[in-house]
Amino acid sequence: MAEAVAVIATPNGSKYLQQLCKHWSHKLETEFDAVRGRVNFEVAAAHFAAATDALTVTVAAPDATTLESIEAVVASHLQRFAFREPLGIDWVRG
Repeated sequence: MAEAVAVIATPNGSKYLQQLCKHWSHKLETEFDAVRGRVNFEVAAAHFAAATDALTVTVAAPDATTLESIEAVVASHLQRFAFREPLGIDWVRG
């Protein structure tokens, strides 16, 4: 299993976590509250953890190619929801 983590500095982590999970809940299995969230994609997963000053996103996939795809999907959706706030999303693979 391949994994990557991004710690994104923002005071709006809870808001973005909930927006992302609500958005994907129409087609995917999700579970979330104000501080934690999970989205199960077809062959991958994303976990979100909100703090007062950051949103931590962890993505996991069966291989590097799928991981890269999930990173891009999560990042593009997050940028779309945070259009008023420039976010630095730097994935660290583990």
